[in-house]
Amino acid sequence: MALQLRVFVPPHPLVKHWLGVARDANTPSSLFRTAMTELGRWLTYEAAREWLPTFDTTITTPLAPCPATFVNPEVPMMIIPILRAGLALMEGAQSVLPLASVYHVGFVRNEETLEATCYLNKLPATLAPETRVLISEPMLATGGTMLAAMADLLERGIQPDNVRVVAIVASPIALQKLAEAYPALTIYAAIIDEGLDENGYIVPGLGDAGDRTFGT
Repeated sequence: MALQLRVFVPPHPLVKHWLGVARDANTPSSLFRTAMTELGRWLTYEAAREWLPTFDTTITTPLAPCPATFVNPEVPMMIIPILRAGLALMEGAQSVLPLASVYHVGFVRNEETLEATCYLNKLPATLAPETRVLISEPMLATGGTMLAAMADLLERGIQPDNVRVVAIVASPIALQKLAEAYPALTIYAAIIDEGLDENGYIVPGLGDAGDRTFGT
């Protein structure tokens, strides 16, 4: 039996706080960037639970030997920010996963058809199946960008159950599409909003995350 798509909305007060800051239309770009960094940090922290590969060993404290658990550096780990808005979550994500390599992937959405087109892909041709992949994408609106990104990762050898998606706002439509295509995928979002408007934007959402991050 296929696994069901796992979507987690952490009930953490700091996630709620920074989500409120990011949503506020009066928040200036400088503070919006701070909010995105903090959301990237706390959502990545939650996503790392029972996902990071570890190994057990014995160390010696100043007083005595004792067991210890460490993150296994031999298992590849990567962060993929979906350009350009995904860059806003990078600083926070890297603070939690400092050993992860970063590969940039860029998509642009056709505002008439709402379809996503890839314009930049820096991923290696092949990837080890056990690689842990964290994708940062602030907005899961129609789901088109994430569907395209996942299809590309599978072609390069990645297993869906080793992928974690960190998003700020997700729509039910995007989650339904991803559940049908990749039921083993796991998503961490600050909130699931009510739906999309006629232009394919999440409502109430937080506006264009890329524009608000970079002030352009």
